[in-house]
Amino acid sequence: MNVVTHAEAVVVAGRDQRGVGRRRLLAIPAALLLSSVSHACLAQSATPGSTISLETIVVEESRRPVRPPARARTSLPTRPMAPEPALTNLSEQAADKVRNRFTVLPGGVALVPQQDYANAGNPTLAAALSGVPGVVVQSFFGGNDQPRIQIRGSGLQQNPVERGVLVLFNGLPINRADGSYIVGFANPRQAESLEVYRGYMANRLGATVLGGAINFVSPTGSTQPGSQLTVSGGSFGQINTSGQTGFKKDNADGLLQFDTGHRSGFRDYNSSERVSVNGNVGVALSENVRTRVFMGYTDLGFDVAGPLTKNALYANPRQVATGPTVNAGTSINPGPNVVRDKPRRDASQFLVGNRTTATFDAHLIDVAFGYTYTDDTFRFPISSGVRTTKGGDFTGLLRYAYNPVDALLPLFETTAQYTVGSADRGNFLNQGGQTGAQFGASELRAQTLALFAGANLPVWQQFVLSPGISYAYATRDNDDQYSLARRSTIAYSPASPATLLPNGSVPTQDTSYSRRYSGWSPSLALSYRPDALQTFFIAGSHSFEPPTHDDLIATVNGTPNSSPGRPNPANPAFVSAAFATPNLKAQTANTVEGGWRGRADRFSWDVVTYYSWVDNELLSLRDVTGASLGAINADRTTHFGVELGAGVKITERLSGRIAYTYQDFRFVDDSLRGNNRLGGAPPHLIYAQLQFQATDAWKMQSAVRWSPAKVPVDNMNTLYADAYAVVDLRSEYQIDKHFRVFGEVTNLFNKTYASSTLVVDQARADQAAFLPGDGRGFYAGIKATF
Repeated sequence: MNVVTHAEAVVVAGRDQRGVGRRRLLAIPAALLLSSVSHACLAQSATPGSTISLETIVVEESRRPVRPPARARTSLPTRPMAPEPALTNLSEQAADKVRNRFTVLPGGVALVPQQDYANAGNPTLAAALSGVPGVVVQSFFGGNDQPRIQIRGSGLQQNPVERGVLVLFNGLPINRADGSYIVGFANPRQAESLEVYRGYMANRLGATVLGGAINFVSPTGSTQPGSQLTVSGGSFGQINTSGQTGFKKDNADGLLQFDTGHRSGFRDYNSSERVSVNGNVGVALSENVRTRVFMGYTDLGFDVAGPLTKNALYANPRQVATGPTVNAGTSINPGPNVVRDKPRRDASQFLVGNRTTATFDAHLIDVAFGYTYTDDTFRFPISSGVRTTKGGDFTGLLRYAYNPVDALLPLFETTAQYTVGSADRGNFLNQGGQTGAQFGASELRAQTLALFAGANLPVWQQFVLSPGISYAYATRDNDDQYSLARRSTIAYSPASPATLLPNGSVPTQDTSYSRRYSGWSPSLALSYRPDALQTFFIAGSHSFEPPTHDDLIATVNGTPNSSPGRPNPANPAFVSAAFATPNLKAQTANTVEGGWRGRADRFSWDVVTYYSWVDNELLSLRDVTGASLGAINADRTTHFGVELGAGVKITERLSGRIAYTYQDFRFVDDSLRGNNRLGGAPPHLIYAQLQFQATDAWKMQSAVRWSPAKVPVDNMNTLYADAYAVVDLRSEYQIDKHFRVFGEVTNLFNKTYASSTLVVDQARADQAAFLPGDGRGFYAGIKATF
């Protein structure tokens, strides 16, 4: 992800210029804050010192910047064979500006430009982020589903993961006010780039999570004028259509996008659909003030095919589980009955926002407002029932930066972000895949205030000190709105799972709560840039993450054959709570990390390693049947990781990339779990790619997705998912200036493997916990640009 700036070009232009170039570079007190070439930044980038823009102002330079032979992007590059005819160079220039900033940031960051993933017949978030080390995105059910996504272990043990990462759209969160999110709303096909901030790097964005943040940056009419239409499809009944049109006139620009997708699915109960429409309009109000309004709507739905036992996975990965069976009076193969319960999620979100930036000399003021309305219906298996959540969230953001002489990073920056929202939640029985009687009603309210101040101070020649501090205050309130004296329960016979037993009920217990959380998160980093091609850094930071409502209220005491509050299906009068409302603490972490980014000849690299001491880590536990046990705070845990991205230009036409993630997350002297690994964290993940540019118009790629070590399913480390390696092939051909075609084969050797698992506290050998990855798939598409 390193890019040569004008100052760097002086250094690398020739050996006879090296001494002069170095002396000039050393004469700059803020060596790390290198002046940038005149590129526009991405329209809604979240990088330090970024502004919204409508166009590029070209300034003549004495020497053209030299582009490196290989970039250490943490996403693997797919250099276009020929420029997109209807696009100007604004998009790439904008990406260069952000990439320059990322090069000198003292922490884990990555930029994934659109061309790395845009022309794919099987577009998923997992595919778009596959080349980013430190970001683990595991497909649950293929297609437009909700994958498991975690950065540095935050939110690791949720099923599904709905916490631990701040997900942004043009710098404003799609997370709800309590920090929860639905990852299916994040659509990489409608982004010009993806910006990834790992660990404390996300604090300046208003993050109150341990993992980090991902910003989806929309294209604009200035960066992508003209029209595009893409149609693709292939195996498992998949068809995708997307398009956009953009314009720029005088002091305004605009862009409108749509994306639709349908997939029947690899498995027997596996369909998914998504429709997404968004647009933005930007106006230059004056020379110094620019504003952009954006809005979008996404509607998605997908069947939850559910986990299989390991034996069932290898026998037939397309099947779905039918729940535990009784053999000689003993229940075996515990897990959900997908055939009967038909779990599914249908969710929609409307988003509108505005971001206005004013620049006065070295001063930048950024003001943004956003509102989201989310309507979410999640039909879990019978043990949790049907959960509906409807509500809106408002975000206000104010940022100031002092950024003299067009420095890449501001000398000083401060941010205030406030998010407030409420939602009505209903809980209903899942009766044979239908919504049954209501047994819970809540009014959920949340607010989160995040303040940040930080600096990048040149202290001596090539050294820069970057202190920062953030403060977060969060409230989580629930008013129990359920007015009946008893909560209904249902159950099916374990010996005959289609036979409904007598209905029951349990006494209503109040689930109301009011929680308050606050914490300071200081950080300090030191950067060293020995020359224009390398950056070293070390950093120490503190992180703070309050729980979400999904942590604070959970359905409990259900089984694969009975609803919450009925742990014994045969006994409808057994008294048991249907909800748990644990008084959880916020999880915190102290982290040290270091990194080295560089480039030499045909090689480039970006490596970061970190170690975190975590207190009160939030764990969402499940029993051996997969039923929820609610959330708890672990005592002490540690997270150690290595995040490595590297590239090499083997020949003029052949290049290679690799992204490697190492994770060692453990309990520390836990009274029950000892020093075991946390369940669900792959110890090693490798993504390697070779690209061959056969002609100017034709390129070919091969990639390997490799998990070389077994992965613990449970915190007791008794059940493991097997290692696997999957090979993908892809090709793309530019027919003429308007049309290009592309195709790919995924899972070339039709490997049977678990792409992910449920995460439970203690597992059985015959437990349904494994999520099959897709078998071999063939996809093709065509893209028209005008």
